[in-house]
Amino acid sequence: MPRRNYALPPRDDPGFDRAATRALLEAACVNETQLAERATGLYWGDPKLRDFALEVLAEAERDGNERLEQVARRFVR
Repeated sequence: MPRRNYALPPRDDPGFDRAATRALLEAACVNETQLAERATGLYWGDPKLRDFALEVLAEAERDGNERLEQVARRFVR
């Protein structure tokens, strides 16, 4: 699989989970969820990321980004 740079902060950074959530969602938009899971060490739908996914969902709705909205909705189900 090709390597992608997700520009994640260090795992002990307080913003890591938020950045990991965005990486998972953006990767899902282009069918690369497995790569993002490998890069973040977290899995699709991880309950601890739900609040961050809801933030991205609100942003996607506001910006009219239908694809990101779709994957964010799937994430929080």
